[in-house]
Amino acid sequence: MTLYKLGVLEGDGIGPEIVKATIRLVEAITEKHDVEMEWVPLLVGWKGIAEANHPLPEETKKALQDCHAWVLGPHDSASYPEEFKNIRNPSGELRHHFDLYANIRPAKSIPSIEGVVEGADLVIYRENTEGFYVDRNMYHGVGEFQVTKDVAITTGVFTRQAIERIAHAAFQKSMQRKKKVTIVHKANVIRIGSGMFLDICKEISREYPEVEVDDYHVDAMCAHVVRRIQDFDVIVTENMFGDILSDLTGELIGSLGLAPSINANQEVAMAQAAHGSAPDIAGKDLANPIGMMLSTALLFEWMSEKFGDSRLEIVGNKIEESLHRTLLDGIKTKDLGGDRGTQAFTAEVLNRVL
Repeated sequence: MTLYKLGVLEGDGIGPEIVKATIRLVEAITEKHDVEMEWVPLLVGWKGIAEANHPLPEETKKALQDCHAWVLGPHDSASYPEEFKNIRNPSGELRHHFDLYANIRPAKSIPSIEGVVEGADLVIYRENTEGFYVDRNMYHGVGEFQVTKDVAITTGVFTRQAIERIAHAAFQKSMQRKKKVTIVHKANVIRIGSGMFLDICKEISREYPEVEVDDYHVDAMCAHVVRRIQDFDVIVTENMFGDILSDLTGELIGSLGLAPSINANQEVAMAQAAHGSAPDIAGKDLANPIGMMLSTALLFEWMSEKFGDSRLEIVGNKIEESLHRTLLDGIKTKDLGGDRGTQAFTAEVLNRVL
């Protein structure tokens, strides 16, 4: 029987609270399904600064190389000391260092959560290594500089390799879903870079003749998901557009605090809720752990495919099912209109694990 090693990076603010709540839930489920887990706690964020003088110590990155996957809580890099503000934040560095090229963000309507829209069930495949994200689009240095105090230049990077692999990931997922892919771009204005993204995605689509393909400019797409989100299934897009669009779809289903995501390549993956560290409520037992829990469910789904272990898919499904049962019983955290704190809500979810 395989022993799965998962790195634990609690992060800052509410991170330790929601990560610990998530681990409690995973442990309850894996125990019922004979899945052996080893949690590997590692330094990150303010704890890393305090104990190793860096928000992402080299020891942490080395230890992660021996893990099957890991869970990252939100970090509060905006408040770090000045010497750490000119380097990649922990999330960006992990994505860059491990080449986690696919940021995968589902947006699915949740029972008993009133969203702006209904009937959503889509997943966004966001290219995660280049585009206009200057902290990760260069081999060395940052793709942004200031010519004079009044002139700043930001470099966007688009490469065939990166576009091909995110396109393949999206089309492969579509073959498991509704066989429909929407390409989101801005080729009418960013004609070479975004045009290259569109052209290569269409080129890759010919390898998947069963898949229906359409495309939209990103500004139009934002309107379409508000008006008819039910019409979309798998969306593939560039880094910045994917970041913006996935935050929008997360809010449309009820709250960005519910939105899950993983960052992955073909070998390793990292669960990371889409929301921030909320330092104003840290330590007050007010944090909503659902986003972190659903991100970890998504991580187990990825692990199941990677390691060919159907028990891991069951673990992911059980996380989602116990959360849905809890919400259907009217039990919610305060941000969702309920009266439960982090620990009390987690206890209710644990009581509904089957």
